[in-house]
Amino acid sequence: MILLAATPIGNLGDASPRLRETLERATVVAAEDTRRTAQLLRLLGIEHRPELVALHDHNEHERAASLVERAADEDVVLVSDAGMPTVSDPGFRVVQLAAESGVEVSAIPGPSAVITALAVAGLPTDRFAFEGFLPRRAGERSRALEQLSTERRTLVLFESPTRLAAALNDLARIFGEDRPAAVCRELTKLHEEVRRGTLGELAAWAAEGVRGEIVLVVGGAPQLEASPETALAEVQRRVADGERLKDATRAVAGATGISARELYAAALAARASKPTAGRGIAGARSEEDDA
Repeated sequence: MILLAATPIGNLGDASPRLRETLERATVVAAEDTRRTAQLLRLLGIEHRPELVALHDHNEHERAASLVERAADEDVVLVSDAGMPTVSDPGFRVVQLAAESGVEVSAIPGPSAVITALAVAGLPTDRFAFEGFLPRRAGERSRALEQLSTERRTLVLFESPTRLAAALNDLARIFGEDRPAAVCRELTKLHEEVRRGTLGELAAWAAEGVRGEIVLVVGGAPQLEASPETALAEVQRRVADGERLKDATRAVAGATGISARELYAAALAARASKPTAGRGIAGARSEEDDA
């Protein structure tokens, strides 16, 4: 069996009795960083020393098969440096291969930076989307945020403290400075801090530099009041900026509540009524077929 074991994200007191028991009897532990896992065992007072196998982003594809093969005959415990394996951490390929091979997968629930930040942020929790780490490069980050700008659900993001100010500036520019958000820093640790405010306020605060592990929680986009004509114009603007028609209509529909199917049909009709060189109704139909 593959056992996904959630480890503390900061406070050792959050290690569950079940986690301790599992590590006490484990024969093999696949760890994101074997040195950190060995330290965790010492700090938890676990005298038993299982075999520690390195499993990280650079070797998971090569090592997954051997771990799944072992898990067919014995329990293989997967741990990341903090929190639940596979959630922005190694382990997904192992679980995927285990499922394909008929090897049982189970989890030992525990601390999660995503759920902890969402719970304390003071933003809606009934619907949310986890987006992991934003792209490092400014251009890629801006394009990713453009696609998320009309997302109605609360967003949970990871970010490096060295890139936090730049990310918040991009969020304020693309989402709007008044969008509510929270920066959750050093969760469950001694210097835990939850800074709430608008994206504009948080960007100004982060400009002086922020340290520690960061989780960003951003309020969802409000539903816009828009006429079908205004919504169509926004679709056309997005397409002119390089977005696929299907993606643009879905995003605008989510922000306005207008049917994506109707917007798509209206955009095709508008394009067909104004043929340009090399692209008329045939060009519009070609995109419709490809979508």
